[in-house]
Amino acid sequence: MPRRIRVMMLAGEASGDAHGARVAREIGRRWPGAEIVGLGGEGMAAEGVDILAGLDELSVMGFAEVVKRLPFFQRLERRVKAILDGGGIDLLMPIDYPGFNMRIAAHAARSRIPVLYYIGPQVWAWKAGRARRLARIADRIALILPFEAPLYHAHGGRAEFVGHPLLDEASGADPVALGDVLGIDRSRPVLALFPGSRLQELERHAAPFTGAALELRRRIPELQVVVSRVPFLPDSAYRPFPFPATADADGLRALATAALVKSGTSTLEAALAGMPFAVAYVTHPLTHVLARRLVRVPHIALANLVAGSRVVPEFIQREVVPGAVADAIEPLLDESSPERRAVLRGLAEVRSALGTPGAAARVVDIAQELLKSFRSGSGPVTGDGGGAAAVGRAASA
Repeated sequence: MPRRIRVMMLAGEASGDAHGARVAREIGRRWPGAEIVGLGGEGMAAEGVDILAGLDELSVMGFAEVVKRLPFFQRLERRVKAILDGGGIDLLMPIDYPGFNMRIAAHAARSRIPVLYYIGPQVWAWKAGRARRLARIADRIALILPFEAPLYHAHGGRAEFVGHPLLDEASGADPVALGDVLGIDRSRPVLALFPGSRLQELERHAAPFTGAALELRRRIPELQVVVSRVPFLPDSAYRPFPFPATADADGLRALATAALVKSGTSTLEAALAGMPFAVAYVTHPLTHVLARRLVRVPHIALANLVAGSRVVPEFIQREVVPGAVADAIEPLLDESSPERRAVLRGLAEVRSALGTPGAAARVVDIAQELLKSFRSGSGPVTGDGGGAAAVGRAASA
C-alpha cells in the first residue's frame, strides 16, 4: 500500500517562513496527505507543517550574535539530524538560512536523502565557496534572483531561476481601513519605518530610525510616522519607537508616502509595492568589520542589486545618521519631486526583473521531478493525486 510523502522544510526567518508556507500549501494541493515537518513560523504552521522550532528562537543574524546562541543551535542540529537518520523523510527542502541549513543539507546528502535547496545562499555577496559546496550537496537549487543561476552553473550545480515568491503574494492591502485604525489624515504625508524582524535589528535601528523620523517631522510638521511591527515579537520590542505601530505591513506600504527600510527582503517588498524608500542597516561592530573584508557587492539593498544600479539611497553602519537619512528621504515625501519620480521608475524596473508569479508551483514541479528520479526498492510513495512515484535512497549524482 502506498505510503505518504514526508518532506522536511527548514526556514529560519520571517521571509523564509512566508515563502515556505506557499510551497507547503502547493505540496498539500499537489500531494494530498503529504506530511511536512521542519523549522518555521506561523505561516508554515498554518499550512500544516509540524514545527520543531519557531522563528523567535531561530531569527539570529551576524557572527557575534550567533556565537551567543551556539548551544541552542547545536542541540537543534542534533535533533534535526536524528529525524533524518530515523528514516522516512523523502525530501529535504532547506529555505535560505545558509549556516544551519547547509550543514543539514550536507548530512541529508550523505544519507542519500534528496535535497532541493530553495533560495540559495547569497554567494554573490560573500562566501563564494558556498556556491561550489552547494552545487555538490544539493540535487536541485531553486533561485529567486535572476542573476544567481550562472554562479552555480559554473560549479556544475543544477540551479534555476523560479521567479520571486513575493510576486505570488496577494497583498489584500486596505490603506483606508488601516488609516482609520491609526487615525491617519490622508491629506498629510506618511512616513513608514520598517526596522526589521529580529530583536537585535530593532535594538540597533530604534535610535537612528527614530532620529531620522523626528528630524523629518521637524522639517515637515504635518508628517505622520508609523512603524511596521512583526506579530511574533513582544510589544516591549517596539517601546523605543515613539510612534504608532501596525502588523499590517501590506497596508502600511500602500498607505505610506515614503519609507525608511532595513536592508533585506523588505526592500523588494517595498519595490513591488511601488513605495519610494531609503535603506539603512546597522549591525554588530565585529560583524561589520568581518563583513567589510568578505562582502564583494556594490550595494546592500536587494532592490539595487536586482536593478544593477543605485535605484534607492542606502546607508550602512556609521552612515546611518539621522540628518543624512532625512536628507535622502525628504524629497521622496514630495509627490512632485524629480527624485521621487526617478525612484519610482527604478522600482518598476526591479519588479519586471523579478520574473512572473508561480514560484511555489515551480518549486514543487522541481520537487516532483527530483522524487521521481530517486528510485529504488524501498517501496512506493504517493504522488500527486493520480499515481505513485517510487522514491528511494539511490545515490545522487
